[in-house]
Amino acid sequence: MRALLVLAIVAIASGDAVAAARLKDVTDVTGIRSNQLLGYGLVVGLKGSGDSLRNAPFTEQSLRSMLERLGVNIRDAGARTKNAAAVMVTAELPPFSRAGGRIDVTVTSLGDATSLAGGMLLMTPLYGGDQQIYAVAQGSIAVSGFESKGNAESLTHGVPTAGRVANGALVERSAPQGLDQANQLNLELRNPDFGTAVKVADAINEYSRSRFGGRLARELDMRSVSIKVPPGISTSRFLAEVGELLVEPDMPARVVIDERTGTIVIGRDVRISTVAVTHGNLTVRVTETPVVSQPLPFSEGQTVATSETEVNAVQENGTLSIVRGADLHSLVNGLNRMGLKPPGIIAILQAMKSSGALQAELVVQ
Repeated sequence: MRALLVLAIVAIASGDAVAAARLKDVTDVTGIRSNQLLGYGLVVGLKGSGDSLRNAPFTEQSLRSMLERLGVNIRDAGARTKNAAAVMVTAELPPFSRAGGRIDVTVTSLGDATSLAGGMLLMTPLYGGDQQIYAVAQGSIAVSGFESKGNAESLTHGVPTAGRVANGALVERSAPQGLDQANQLNLELRNPDFGTAVKVADAINEYSRSRFGGRLARELDMRSVSIKVPPGISTSRFLAEVGELLVEPDMPARVVIDERTGTIVIGRDVRISTVAVTHGNLTVRVTETPVVSQPLPFSEGQTVATSETEVNAVQENGTLSIVRGADLHSLVNGLNRMGLKPPGIIAILQAMKSSGALQAELVVQ
């Protein structure tokens, strides 16, 4: 575990120079975004792995309503099928989608179905936030997970109650976009930073002076950069040209810790003031040994089960080390010399932040 952590941190430390990124990879155009779609539908064709209608009454109601619309009356019949399941269908409508296009959809079980493998999603309208139908989904579901069980053991791989339908939704309504007539655009940084906003504006102005003979961009705040679309060029072509410009985004001094997996990511600009650190682990082990006390033969005593408890405490020696972080190399080398495992490094970084020695934002997930 520690070796993996050391390799991850050293790999980050080896890249001192910030790689230049294309402008379209670090910014988004305000107003150009995807729209989330949601729908409720039925999956049929399951091999006995669908909802039990007794525990999922909404599935039975949906089946009855669908069949009644098709001219089949089962209101007085007791439906006990296990080959159908109620599902929620989600999708994202990309910007500039037109009627007639196709998008992928994700299907997830809503009831107590055990698997959606082999199922067919019936025609399901997908609604946007304005309660308008933007797409209709239907098709065979591809499920990557599976579940097999017997009387004494079961095996589950992945999530068999969720799947996807590739190109399963047909777009019926185009999302409104107002890019064609725009002559003033705002670029939003994906990672807001004043330094990055200034660099983006400078890169655009340097390009526009040589291409159009004037400055076209100015930074508004740490998130937005305003640009003017010059006359004589379409907005799409202008964005395509500007999107290829290279900038070096500023990275915030940040340490991200995931305590569940022991993952630690340290930013390039993280600094640590000179501190002395020691870390020792205390391990307490409690062992319970069952003991059965049996009475002598022909006596009136009773068999009594007791236990013997053994407690051992072991504390590892802690070595006092000096860690100074003038740069990322020094910080990584100082932590690696202490020979700590990920939980120890996490505890030390949290203690450094509490003492004020860690000059960075600490994010614990």
